[in-house]
Amino acid sequence: MEFLTMDWLGTPVWFWLAFLSIVVALTAFDLGILHKEDKEMGIAESLKLSAFYISIALLFGLWVWFQKGADMGMKYYTGFFIEKALSIDNVFVISLIFTFFAIPRKYQYRALLWGIIAVIVLRGLMIAAGAAIVQEYYWTLYIFAVFLIGTGIKMLFSGEQEMDVAKNPVVKYISTHMRVTKELHDEKFFVKVPDEKTGKMVRAATPLFLALVVINLADLVFAVDSVPAIFAITTDTFIVYTSNIMAILGLRALYFALAAMVHRFHYLKYALALVLVFIGSKIFVSDFLLDGDKFPPVLSLGVTFGLILGGILFSLWKTKDDVHAQASH
Repeated sequence: MEFLTMDWLGTPVWFWLAFLSIVVALTAFDLGILHKEDKEMGIAESLKLSAFYISIALLFGLWVWFQKGADMGMKYYTGFFIEKALSIDNVFVISLIFTFFAIPRKYQYRALLWGIIAVIVLRGLMIAAGAAIVQEYYWTLYIFAVFLIGTGIKMLFSGEQEMDVAKNPVVKYISTHMRVTKELHDEKFFVKVPDEKTGKMVRAATPLFLALVVINLADLVFAVDSVPAIFAITTDTFIVYTSNIMAILGLRALYFALAAMVHRFHYLKYALALVLVFIGSKIFVSDFLLDGDKFPPVLSLGVTFGLILGGILFSLWKTKDDVHAQASH
């Protein structure tokens, strides 16, 4: 019992175990019951499952609120909304990756699920390293802040840049250093195939495995933006990690709905850019204008949520004519 009450990274061990239990239970329920067989997920099912995951994340936020206080509860929700909004950009890239490797929709969910499991580990390592650095060298937060502001400004003025999966160095490396089948083998990542020279059965990767690798690399690139953004809100490792993972857990469910209408969120990019600039600027405002006093968490949450909601609504309004045009054809 003493072990459960011990602090680990500033939070009692039982908090971490409770969170990890939720993650494991949701993943097992998802893979073992909801999607025991590979099948194509429709938009309606995607939205229902997304609502379920978002509800779990919001309820977990209430638990954090009551256990760690209103201040931490606000910061958890702010981090969750930022990560959830940033994940919409992930959807566009993931859609490109699946298209490039010609992965049927009924196998995409399983690839996403294993991708999420890898992300849980990789994000944990990144956040743990970031927390250790910030705790030892507080001034690195200013580097994060400048990076976020610079990234936001770049997003505001940069044009559309389409990812070219074929030129990805990892894809080229795996394709030249591993046996990769030309065709899919259902949901399998590796299969046994006859060697072209000897005829012996050898292990080979499938295009589904390549897609999984590239998706995880893409997430690491996105994490470069999202992890500093949450560290700019709070340096509490538990809040940073749980808000990140709770937002990502529901991404695979939300993917199928968003992938069908991602073109309608074109202007959300600019709202996210403003969020990054705001979060980065908040550090300098707190330390130099407020003399070290905390930036009001309720104001931070309100501005973040307002910008994201505004970007979504504006995008839907600006693209409504496109929907009418498609309906008329």
